[in-house]
Amino acid sequence: MRVIVIGAGVVGVASAWYLARAGHAVTVIDRQPGAGLETSFANGAQISVSHAEPWANPHVLPKVLHWLGREDAPLLFRLRPDPALLGWGLRFLTECRPQRTLENIRAIVTLALYSRSKLGELRAETGIRYDHLQRGILHFYTERSEFAAAKEAAALMRRFGCDRRLVDADECVRIEPALASARDRIVGGDYTSEDESGDAHLFTRELARLAADAGVEFRYGSAVSRLSAARGEIDHLALADGERLQADAYVVACGSWSRQLLSPLGYCLPVYPAKGYSATLTLAPDSVAPSVSLTDDGHKLVFSRLGNRLRIAGTAEFNGYDMTLNAVRCAALMRRAGELFPELRPQGEPEYWCGLRPATPSNVPLIGRARHANLWLATGHGTLGWTMACGTGAALSDLISGRRPEPDFPFQ
Repeated sequence: MRVIVIGAGVVGVASAWYLARAGHAVTVIDRQPGAGLETSFANGAQISVSHAEPWANPHVLPKVLHWLGREDAPLLFRLRPDPALLGWGLRFLTECRPQRTLENIRAIVTLALYSRSKLGELRAETGIRYDHLQRGILHFYTERSEFAAAKEAAALMRRFGCDRRLVDADECVRIEPALASARDRIVGGDYTSEDESGDAHLFTRELARLAADAGVEFRYGSAVSRLSAARGEIDHLALADGERLQADAYVVACGSWSRQLLSPLGYCLPVYPAKGYSATLTLAPDSVAPSVSLTDDGHKLVFSRLGNRLRIAGTAEFNGYDMTLNAVRCAALMRRAGELFPELRPQGEPEYWCGLRPATPSNVPLIGRARHANLWLATGHGTLGWTMACGTGAALSDLISGRRPEPDFPFQ
């Protein structure tokens, strides 16, 4: 079968890899000059099954109200006349109900566990290298109310198979000694020893190289202008230069732009761009910096070690497709890093970045067949695109090949 994958981010490239392994002739199309140059470029670098609690949960609404008007808020909703954001926000509110949160955690954990195992298999098979560390992920809390809510989430995740165990403040410092300077602030944490970290951009680039060696065609610098349908199927796609391409199946894996691409066909995907920020620091040899990947839940930030670099990433700004770096939000990353790690000692200036993460109101991605028979979705992964990439690619390959995927996930 001829398959066209639209998008060469980590999800699109992983999908292409598994489709090619299943025997399909695969072409990947991306407007950028290489793989992983948008949302996958400088993200939080975590393979974090433990981060499966969705933003929409019963505890978040008071926080959102408290954060309104704060330019450095962890979740920033910019009020604007945007019907798409309004519709997304209303659905977000419905997903905050306890039963919906329970169902969404189950779905996210199920896919994330499967994906983490598929990544391990791929690494063992190919020897792919991407500055990965298998030292677990430690969530730590500096507010007792945050820690109390985390205990509920951790219990749910253990119920669904994620071994997220509670630890006290002293154990947090034993797991990651670089937190010693912040010991007096920490009230507790939880630790998932099987979670990982690694450079998503490097992984995507290397997997694209392996996929190309296996016969996948990559067409970079090619923007898709539209998909054209006939008789209930996609007939062809058109590139910005007017070229038309045809295939037996089409996979939409272009992140936040999936909604825009499919809107002319009558789709209204519940996907909205959530702008995340990151700062990447090159560390001096005498830096006191974490090597265990950390999640600072109260500030919605993560810290991941990538060789001699430290990636600080997180927060979410809902402001349409704006890609402007906000100086206040960039400064907030470094301010928090300095508070927690006063002996960080970076070399040179931080490299700031922002990317639009394709968020659904539930944080459960859209994976599976769309209304048109030969159109498939792989989008809406939000902050967990790197975590869920291999599982998404493997499951989507099974679906397109007519096989039943392994994970018990609500595929389309």
